[in-house]
This record gives sequence, C-alpha cells and structure tokens, in this order.
Amino acid sequence: MTRKEARELENKTNYLLEFKKIQNHFFKEFKSKLKAVKDPRNGSYVTYPVILILFMLIIKHATGLKSMRQLTGQMNCDHAIVNVSLYLKLDAIEELPHYDTINDFLEKLELRELEKIRSYMVQSLLDKRCFDQYRIGEERVGFKRSSKKYWPVAFDGTGLYTFTEKHCDHCLKREYKNKKGEVVRTVYMHHVLEAKLIFGNMVISLGTEFIENEHEDVQKQDCELRAFERLVAKIRKSFPRLALCLMGDSLYACQNLFKICEDYGWKYICRFKAGSIPTVAREFETLKQSSPENRLEATTEKVHEEYRWVNGISYHGFSLNALELQTTQEKKDKEDEVKQFVFLTNLKIKRENVSGLAKLGRSRWKIENEGFNRQKNLINFIQHVNSYNYNAMKNHYLIAQIADILMQLYMQGAKIFKSLKKTIKEKSLDLLQVIRTHRLTDKDFLSTEKQIQVRFP
Repeated sequence: MTRKEARELENKTNYLLEFKKIQNHFFKEFKSKLKAVKDPRNGSYVTYPVILILFMLIIKHATGLKSMRQLTGQMNCDHAIVNVSLYLKLDAIEELPHYDTINDFLEKLELRELEKIRSYMVQSLLDKRCFDQYRIGEERVGFKRSSKKYWPVAFDGTGLYTFTEKHCDHCLKREYKNKKGEVVRTVYMHHVLEAKLIFGNMVISLGTEFIENEHEDVQKQDCELRAFERLVAKIRKSFPRLALCLMGDSLYACQNLFKICEDYGWKYICRFKAGSIPTVAREFETLKQSSPENRLEATTEKVHEEYRWVNGISYHGFSLNALELQTTQEKKDKEDEVKQFVFLTNLKIKRENVSGLAKLGRSRWKIENEGFNRQKNLINFIQHVNSYNYNAMKNHYLIAQIADILMQLYMQGAKIFKSLKKTIKEKSLDLLQVIRTHRLTDKDFLSTEKQIQVRFP
C-alpha cells in the first residue's frame, strides 16, 4: 500500500465507529450491563448516570490517557461531549463528569459490580466460539483426535503501587535492614494476582485477586499463593463448567496446585525448578537417563531443540509428568546460546505432543509481556495512582481490565488495522483524536448496528 492509499483509507475511516462496531459485535448487552451497575450514591445528589461515569473511565484507558486530570482536560471540548452522549444514546448533556466526581463514585462502588461486567464479557467471548482453536487437550482412549476442552489460563502476580509511607492498613510491607539488623528503610506496596486467558497474542483477564493484608497488625502477610487459592475459588464460582489448564511459574509447582486441579478435573503445566520439589527433581534426573526412548531432537532456524520427558513421577499421592526442553542457538562470532526449560504437568507427555506442550508452557510469559508490560507502559498505565482511596484504587484497576478486553479485540479485530500497520500507542491516539475533533451524528452511529465479520490473525 502506498502512502497516498494509506491516507485515503484513513480519511474514510472513523476510529470511534470502528471501536463501536467491535463492541456491538462481541458484547451486544454491554451498555445494559453498565446501566445495571448498582449506584452507591445518594440519589438526591446524582447528576451523571452510572453508564456515563464508567464509560469515561473506559475512554481513559482506551485512549492511553495516563491520569484522571488528563481525562478531564482532554474530554473538555464540545465534540467530545456530543460524541459521548451519542455513543451512549443519552439525552444531550452539557458537561462530562469531572475526575473528582468519578473518583467519589469509585470510592463507594462495590468491586463485585465491575467483576460481573468482566464475567459477562468473558462468557460472551467463550459463547461465540471464535477462540476455540486455542483450547488444548489430550488424546482419549478410542479416539484418533484430541479432546480439546481446556482453556489455557496463566496466573501471575505483579506490583501496582509503592509508597515510602504507610498508605492504608491493607499495605504489604517490606523492610530493609543494615548489617546490624536494624531497619533502615520500609517500603509499603499494593500487589495484585491476575488470571488471564491466552488467546494467541491476546491475554484476556479472567479474574483478579488483590494481595492484601486484612489489617495492619497481621502476624503473617498475605502472599501470592494464598491469593491464588482465593482467585481459583472465585473463578470456579463464576464459571462452574469451565475446564481450565492452569499455567504458572515455578512458585506454583506445589501440592496446592496439584490438589486443586485434581478436585476440579483441570489440567496444569508450570515451570519447575529443582529447588521447588527436590525429590521430584532427583527422580526426574534418574528416570530420564534410564528412558532413552523418551527423547526427541529437532532443528529449526539455527535453533536445535532437545526434549526429554518422564511420565508418572509419584509425589505425595499425585502422579506428575516432567518435561525438559534444551535449546541451542547458533551465534556468529560468539558461543552458542543454551537455554533450559523444565515443566511439570498432569497432561500425558508423548512424542506427538511434546513440542506442543513445551510451547504451551513457555506461552505463560505472555501474561508478563502482552499483559502486565503493555498495561503498565503502553496504554493502561495501571501503576499510576488515580486515587489514594483504596477501594477506588481497586475499581480503577478492574475498569482497566474491562477496557483492555475491548481494546485488544479492537486492535486485533478491526479490519483497517490489517491494512494499516500501527503501534498500540498510535491506535489509542487515533481514537482520542476522533473523539475530540470529529462531530458525529445519530446516523453515523446507526451504521455501527449492522452485523460485521471479525477475523483474528
């Protein structure tokens, strides 16, 4: 495509309408779900409806605005006021809500209200079956094909906010001591644990659990594994029939994970380090030497891969399968680069599926890159403190996950981006520019109600 053709294509495209088409295609009841959020405010003092406040937050994250002050500043123009009211089909409004008004609302809003919206969005995506290709399974006896019924879900925790002084009674605390054992510095933190569905290059938030202390004087601080148990219980309650394959780093290679998956009929594959379970590591090393048939080599694009595996390692009543992948990449004028990956899984390992299982295990890093890194540094800026009220902080994070689902579908599914190659920041800035500078009409938005076909790369 020439530069002139690209300009002509952009001139014909309204990015806000394209965004609306994607939202309508995947989430037909999205607006009604926003309207149904229980308003915690006193009705006598309500100026702006719930749907408007929540949509303003979605705009903030969709357009890459870092702060609430930026949101109020950028949306303070006539075109934005008209476009937002038409998008939501609201009666003409004179002003959009100020960031103080939005934060006051979030301080009182129950987290469950936003969690219900995300659950609706996830269920809608699963019901559409457009991501079935990413499910995994294992061969069943008597069947030639694999039974692919498990959805891959990566778990990982990350830090959100750090303070030099105590923020609230729920802060995690880390103390730094000198050689004498004296505390010289204390850092207060808020962390979160995420469960994200892996749909190719997309990572969709399935559930969130905040890693937090119940009160200031707890004897033992909250941790990622405790939060993991709580999060799994929440997911199970929201999606009781959903079959999952849990993926995590070596922290999750423990009896808690094995027991959860056994009880729920789920699968798992997680990184494994010798220090996690030394007895299993020793047995794996012994058995793989005596099982030369469980070895496979392959070479692709100057990378040599060697797979070794052992099924049926016994550990406290559980049967574990271990897989080792060693990659050797040729380097010009340097020593070859050698990497080793070891995984534990309850999926049976065979010669036919060993490379696929290794690829699945390594895909866990997508929650860090396509997930946290993108949300921290490119578009959602989840580490920015939008409010110092703890409940509002958590609601800001949850609305970021809702907006992130919409934006990933928009960026990956909108037809124009298959022709125009744009960065994440460019896509979000284009959306902001349209909201601020293009005066739309009811007729424009009526065109978004037509059915469209969405194909993902």
